[in-house]
Amino acid sequence: MTNSHLALEGVSYVLADGRVLFSGLEARFDEQPTAIVGRNGVGKSVLTRILAGQLSPSEGHCRRRGKVHYLAQQIDPHASIAALLGIGEQLAALERIEDGGLDPADYDLIGERWDIRQQLQAELERHALKGLDISRPAASLSGGEAMRVALAGASLSDAQTLILDEPSNHLDRPARQFLMEQLRRWPRGLVVISHDRELLEQMSRIVELSSLGLRSYGGGYAFYMQQKAVERDEALRQLEHARLERRRAEQAIRLQQERQEQRQARAERQAGQANQAPILLGRRKGISEQTRGKQQAQHVAVREGLAQQVRDAARAVEQEVAVVLQAPVSSQVARRRVLVLDELRLPRVPGALSLVLHGQQRVGVVGRNGSGKSTLLKVLAGQLAPVGGDFSVNGTLAYLDQGLSTIDPQRSILEQLRAANRQASEGALRTRLAQLGLGAECVLQPSGLLSGGERLKGALACVLYADEPPQVLLLDEPSNHLDLVSLQALENMLLQFQGTLLVVSHDQRFLDQLKLTERLQTGVDGWQLQPWA
Repeated sequence: MTNSHLALEGVSYVLADGRVLFSGLEARFDEQPTAIVGRNGVGKSVLTRILAGQLSPSEGHCRRRGKVHYLAQQIDPHASIAALLGIGEQLAALERIEDGGLDPADYDLIGERWDIRQQLQAELERHALKGLDISRPAASLSGGEAMRVALAGASLSDAQTLILDEPSNHLDRPARQFLMEQLRRWPRGLVVISHDRELLEQMSRIVELSSLGLRSYGGGYAFYMQQKAVERDEALRQLEHARLERRRAEQAIRLQQERQEQRQARAERQAGQANQAPILLGRRKGISEQTRGKQQAQHVAVREGLAQQVRDAARAVEQEVAVVLQAPVSSQVARRRVLVLDELRLPRVPGALSLVLHGQQRVGVVGRNGSGKSTLLKVLAGQLAPVGGDFSVNGTLAYLDQGLSTIDPQRSILEQLRAANRQASEGALRTRLAQLGLGAECVLQPSGLLSGGERLKGALACVLYADEPPQVLLLDEPSNHLDLVSLQALENMLLQFQGTLLVVSHDQRFLDQLKLTERLQTGVDGWQLQPWA
């Protein structure tokens, strides 16, 4: 492994149903801050679990040097904060020793770290978590708190490599900025799965997992996108060149065959006119057939060689299917009032909100976690009752929450889309799902078995492709879990959406792409609607 902290050597992984997720992966991870990117469902989380030692590959080896600290996307709701920190066993062993226990295993757990409590308090204070009760369930933490705890645990573990799976999901703007600052200061190996373009920009290396395997790129997000475009253009050029060479060779072979047939016919006419002996005619015919046979064998070899060149060139072009997300057509009048809020008071949110929104207004709802953004959308969607005031909605409204509660994990995406849209044929609905990158096998599985990005695409399809398309669209952190290609497709769709849009997001780059008209800011001074700038 030389200077590598982690090394993949011929790593393959086969799913329980026999499908090969990836195969023959070779890679080295050192102290360069590295991001892993790729399409939803390609196997990024599985790969990082193999890197962390939580999964064994079906074939090959993952070699590790030093400790690895891993934080998955989902925190175990039954685990304590101490367990999330990774020091629960050490603290328990210290307590047993202080109570008079003499078990050698406890002393082995402590090692030289008799000041583990002091170290813990120092790390919690450094991560703005002073006074945190570590006996609380980890599930009681906010997203920002959980990430700070995970980073504190990584420092306490003296890990050689820190692995984070989508660490910025569900973090508000201040928490994202804190995360990026802490990662900039992390002194050892760092591997991050992310589609957060701002976080990707500060990575020293981006590694892409695709149908072609693992491909390493230097630099941040902008450099990665630039290199991807250059690579793809060159691969397409090589593919077109290989196809052109095959067409030229086919034309040359046909011309050669036609000339050979003409020579053969001419020779046969001349032999007949010369009244040659049958034995000479037979010998001549045998030589001619032998020559034709050799040429045919040569032609077959040439065709196969050129076909192989085309196949090789085609494999160099990543098998990407463009993600297409079609915006429903809205027939509402642009200036018609669609949302009217009159001194609306939300549960557990101070202050009141009065607001009038017309058709085709596009509002970004921003503010810190816990300030009432999601609560506002739930009230407007009828999932929560307000505690005061009133509101009205004039038009068809659709709501997509962070937890994707509109999707039943026991039912397939296709089944749920058919229930939402009874007018279109199953074939048409399958086509719509395929355009989202949800293939035949994927749409028939229980949706609970799909990746976060695949479930989000399915939920979007059920909302946008329903029998009655929405005129008012409420989206709560829709960019979470989406891969880069799907994120761009979502941005394009929302640009085309003609109705009223309210979108909650902490992803500044995502919001900036949507051509929003207003910003609805929530903070200590209550709600404020301002032009988007």
